Amino acid sequence: MHVTFHGATREVTGSFHTLTTESDQILLDCGLFQGKRKETEEKNRVLPVAPQAITNIVLSHAHIDHSGRLPMVTGRGFKGNIYCTGATADACAYLLRDSAKIQEGDAAYLNYKTARNFLAKLKSGSLEMKLSKEEMQEIGIQLKTGNHQLNTPVIEKLLTEHRLEIIRPLYSMAEVEDSLAYFEGIPYRLPTVIGKDLNCTLYDAGHILGSAMAVIQATTGSHRRTVMFSGDIGRFGKPIIEDPTLNFIEGHRDIDLLIMESTYGDRLHDPVDDMKPMLRRILQETFERGGTVLIPAFAYGRTQELIYYLHELYMDGLVPAVPVYIDSPLATNITNVFGEHPEVYDQETHRTFLQNGINPFNFKHLQFIQSVEDSMALNRDQRPHIVLSGSGMCEGGRILHHLRHKIHDERNTVLIVGYMGQNTLGRRIQELGQAYEEGGRKGPAPVLTFYNKEYPLKARVQAIGGFSAHGDRDELLRVLKGSNLRIKKIALVHGEEKQSLAFADTLRGQGFDVTVPCHGQSISIA
Repeated sequence: MHVTFHGATREVTGSFHTLTTESDQILLDCGLFQGKRKETEEKNRVLPVAPQAITNIVLSHAHIDHSGRLPMVTGRGFKGNIYCTGATADACAYLLRDSAKIQEGDAAYLNYKTARNFLAKLKSGSLEMKLSKEEMQEIGIQLKTGNHQLNTPVIEKLLTEHRLEIIRPLYSMAEVEDSLAYFEGIPYRLPTVIGKDLNCTLYDAGHILGSAMAVIQATTGSHRRTVMFSGDIGRFGKPIIEDPTLNFIEGHRDIDLLIMESTYGDRLHDPVDDMKPMLRRILQETFERGGTVLIPAFAYGRTQELIYYLHELYMDGLVPAVPVYIDSPLATNITNVFGEHPEVYDQETHRTFLQNGINPFNFKHLQFIQSVEDSMALNRDQRPHIVLSGSGMCEGGRILHHLRHKIHDERNTVLIVGYMGQNTLGRRIQELGQAYEEGGRKGPAPVLTFYNKEYPLKARVQAIGGFSAHGDRDELLRVLKGSNLRIKKIALVHGEEKQSLAFADTLRGQGFDVTVPCHGQSISIA
């Protein structure tokens, strides 16, 4: 048996590993790479293994960097099942549809730009000569419908006739709908057969609702080999979901190879107990300035956790009761998924809310925004309020419109509550904003460029690291040393190279046998 690492190797996104025996090939996660468009586009389009050669898939959780290429696999000859928890299966139905919508929209826009530029070249007769803004608008009208939507058939016909490149989405909405039939939700701690002499048992990873660590065992006669895939490991003591599992059944305690995430392998988060007081302070300071708080938040997990904390603050009267808007149709749908799975809530959530007949994810001042028109109206609202919107790394979505209307005003706050990947707008906001604060906010404000325009970052930029859904260095160590696992070897994945290598050094100092695999590397398990 051997494990090969095809994604999230010395980087954070694109989780994709295979476990291969003489009879079967099991895929562990099937995630999208995220970051710079050109680089990730090339990586995402190539599947490192043939889908028809995959027996089954074990999915750790629904985040798109772990699940986002599943429709590519199911649409190209895969005949097995996708095993995950029920909550993960339900969440993927929304997350993958949203991903397809983004894929199709991005492809349509890039094709529109190609067609528009081609027509502009024809009209001007030269690459050097620039058309006026009005002339370009006239060309754009030719490529749109009466309601100003892109006319995809006309655009693709033009590109085909002139032998210009047509960009295709990674997958379509129809392919997503087909992929959902492959999901098989299984409860935690229930052994499930996934191949010949192969079974898988899921344990709670404490990362997001439904996230799982997978223990996979291959048994040949009296010989047993055990691989554990951590997926993403959560924090301890946070609300809503249970802590990462530390107590495994006896038959699962001897681990030949642990494939472990290392996102924060060299960092420590703010204590969980400090999160609500820090959130309260930032809200109060912003409202005293007459400002608004913008929170780029992942639709799955982070948004619901913030709703939970805000609900508690509002119940206790600890902050002014300004409106709270969830401006994300996806987050609205995912919040409904949370409501459908109280069986995985922790005891604190049951005591605080459910036993009192209160929905943790709904309260008087909370509003869910659905329509584009309502979102645009909210952009223009100058009264103090809170907006939670995606995308979490500010790479797209409605948060960009809120930012362009609000970041030029020093009364407002951009609150960073999660990991911002390299080369993302969110990372630039965080780094430039914090550097400006550390410099005493003296001199011209830093400038951000998006939507082809420049915006001065005058708004305050604050960060609460404790909201991360990933365990920090000490919490990852707690899973290793505080659990009843006996681990022979660890392979660190899902971390930027610096974090993974640093965590590897820490673990070696603790007596563990550790490797940080490169892309395409395999580890054999005798």
